[in-house]
Amino acid sequence: MAIIKEAIILAGGLGTRLRSAVPDLPKCMAPVKGKPFISYVIDHLQQQGIEQFILSLGYMSEAIIKFIQQEYPGQSFIFSVEEEPLGTGGAIRLACDHCSEKNVLVTNGDTMFSVNVDAVALAHVQQNADCTLALKPMQQFDRYGVVETNATQRIVSFKEKQYYENGLINGGLYILNREQFCKENFPEKFSFEKDYLETFITQRKMIGVVQDAYFIDIGIPEDYQRAQVEL
Repeated sequence: MAIIKEAIILAGGLGTRLRSAVPDLPKCMAPVKGKPFISYVIDHLQQQGIEQFILSLGYMSEAIIKFIQQEYPGQSFIFSVEEEPLGTGGAIRLACDHCSEKNVLVTNGDTMFSVNVDAVALAHVQQNADCTLALKPMQQFDRYGVVETNATQRIVSFKEKQYYENGLINGGLYILNREQFCKENFPEKFSFEKDYLETFITQRKMIGVVQDAYFIDIGIPEDYQRAQVEL
């Protein structure tokens, strides 16, 4: 039986960097091999045991809702729609209102990271972590910052984006202790990455689990075109 049964998918972004390739759709709806990218994310998570999805929506939410209702009829999808942009943190907190489990998976609708969810969730539960990050090993990159951990998997630093010969990046997939997260005193609009992960790194137990699985982020046209070949 899967340890984690609920997932929040962040799918409210404007996708400005992808606008040249996909001008009239939300980023997560960008077509890859004839179907919206978000369906690859959902299908993988369903295979990993996720039963309920909370889609965090904003920009062009109607298009996503229509697609989900047509493609996944009768399945458990809840739509958490922002009336105005709340930042990644505000969007997650709003979506958490629709969750029922103590721990929830959080990921991005424009990123595919084919992790073993149970492996990440097991570490999270065993270490009683507040937030567990799935980390992807990468070589020769400058698009992402680097996450450093110690011998007990505890995250000790987030390093800025620059060129790295190799390192672990934040793959944008988390197991979050929803109950603890919702007790934090955040403003209405905030960044999950800056105002939670980086700010609370020493105050809350955040761990990283390395998963050398398939990873692609279609946020820029070059990687969107790569997805057409690889997926």
